[in-house]
Amino acid sequence: MEIEARKIVIIVEDVDVARTAMLWALHNVLRYGDLVTLLHVFPAIKTTGSKSRNRKKLRLLRLNGFQLALSFKDICVHSFPNTKIEIVVTEGDEDGGRITDLVRQIGASTLVVGLHDQSFLYRLAMGNKNIANNFNCKVLAIKQPNTPLTSRPTLSDSSSTSLDFSQIDISTLSIPEVPPPKIPYQVCPDPSAIIWRSRRRRKH
Repeated sequence: MEIEARKIVIIVEDVDVARTAMLWALHNVLRYGDLVTLLHVFPAIKTTGSKSRNRKKLRLLRLNGFQLALSFKDICVHSFPNTKIEIVVTEGDEDGGRITDLVRQIGASTLVVGLHDQSFLYRLAMGNKNIANNFNCKVLAIKQPNTPLTSRPTLSDSSSTSLDFSQIDISTLSIPEVPPPKIPYQVCPDPSAIIWRSRRRRKH
């Protein structure tokens, strides 16, 4: 019986945890015959200034994104030479809406994301009560480990919970708590909390 090839989408970002997440996926998720899509979405440019200048900015962002994706591809080919790889570089929003649409269009079985403080997953969670419906696939959000990847154990059904990587199911993704701003001083104290103390008059 032939095993059906899967489509694995890996988010390409210029952060170390994105590369770590890709390497982890290559070693623990990828099977022979799977198709890996390296997806990079750069932020939409603001339409200010002349059209020629905007087109130049767009070309530069697209070129930089493609070069970044090529660097990820080189890592893939070096680790697994026979891996089927495609690159998608496009313009989109910072809230993850474009990524969501593309992942659904590709028909991915797994989405791999390097989780960091500015990750689009957090922004999706803040704008949606249930973001599990946004993706028709498994989402693996990987945090940067404290030890090198080469010393990590491989993923199996019985040992997945022992990994230091945070394998976060999208339905249980929580929004990080934002501490309240610090107030340097109390502008209007409670009058009842003020104790008036009169000084004794000195006798002349």
